[in-house]
Amino acid sequence: MKIKDVVLSKGLTGFYFDDQKAIRKGNFRENGLAYDGDPVTPGFTSIRQAGESVSVQLVLENGQVAYGDCAAVQYSGAGGRDPLFLADDYIPLMEKYVVPVLKGKTLTSFKALAEEVDNIKDSNGKLMHTAIRYGVTQALLDAVARSKGVTMAEVIVEEYGLELTPEPVLIFCQTGDDRKVNADRMIIKHADMLPHGLFNNVNKLGKNGEHLKEYLAWLKDRVQELKTIPDYMPDFQVDVYGTIGEAFDNDIAKIGDYAGELAKIVAPHNLFIEGPIECATRDEQIKAMADLRKYVDENNIPVKFVVDEWCNTLEDIKAFTDAKAGHMIQIKAPDLGGINNSVEAVLYCHENGMLPYLGGTCNETERSAQVTVQVAVATQPRQILSKPGMGVDEGLAICTNEMNRLVALLKSKTR
Repeated sequence: MKIKDVVLSKGLTGFYFDDQKAIRKGNFRENGLAYDGDPVTPGFTSIRQAGESVSVQLVLENGQVAYGDCAAVQYSGAGGRDPLFLADDYIPLMEKYVVPVLKGKTLTSFKALAEEVDNIKDSNGKLMHTAIRYGVTQALLDAVARSKGVTMAEVIVEEYGLELTPEPVLIFCQTGDDRKVNADRMIIKHADMLPHGLFNNVNKLGKNGEHLKEYLAWLKDRVQELKTIPDYMPDFQVDVYGTIGEAFDNDIAKIGDYAGELAKIVAPHNLFIEGPIECATRDEQIKAMADLRKYVDENNIPVKFVVDEWCNTLEDIKAFTDAKAGHMIQIKAPDLGGINNSVEAVLYCHENGMLPYLGGTCNETERSAQVTVQVAVATQPRQILSKPGMGVDEGLAICTNEMNRLVALLKSKTR
């Protein structure tokens, strides 16, 4: 089976591009959903602007159409990531450098095709934007699956020599700034993990971390109030974007002890803290996260730290894993480029004692979320992110339904 044609189209994502540096600086005024103030990250024309995507449709010889969506993370251009991904800027580059590679290509191995696309360079020798590699390899995975008459998950299992495990993976939901109403949505629907919380500046956290303490105490009580399944006990995971480090002067012991206070508040729920500290370089980040993991482990503090910032590539993930920097790594699928890299990252974490969290961003599309679910069922990370969007219901429905359909189908094949 060959690729007969490639069709590109501009699309919307499920959220927005946000200038993280401007938000962290705090030099803005909230204006409804917008931020009034000047952006500081190159490429941004406002602190918050509409998220954009590019859909890649591969027309196959037999008339089937495989597709994937190019999308980049909410905080593009921050933490060593590729710049803002605007469709009108990148579609011409895709037509020039990517489409000629795809047209007429025989669909043999997904892995081989993905690696080829992941290494396409422009005339200056620069790799394509991570969003391009992400979306095109999604489409290739779908195309190979369609050519073989199997699911995308089965393609990955076969090509990477894995054992098929037709079981669902935990889904982690995120509230955005509407922390209480959206937490209610999660609890009512008995989400596996919640709430994320979006504590992305120190005023939200509290200068001494007091607001996060108050919120987690409220959340624990709210679960008991709203749950309708008696033994419902979701894990709690909060993303603090380095603000705990900011509040406690990046002091490892103080951060660890504060995390211990949070763990006591939420017990018996498990507690995960994403991005407790944010450093200026990858090496500093690795050392800080390794020191934090060592401190809480040696002091029997029941909390797990999750890596996000400065961990954007497969090589980064290997470096953090080898250094035991943190307990769990968010494999932020759009940042890794080709979806094949996300597969490799999950497997590397499994093999080397790191919990893999196959994540992404609210700023994706329904298609990239579906493909991520297929990858997750094949590779069985500890959890995935509910996406796209920050509205809870939509992303949770997309991921849950794709997962349940896939698991039911795979189980039916074994009967």
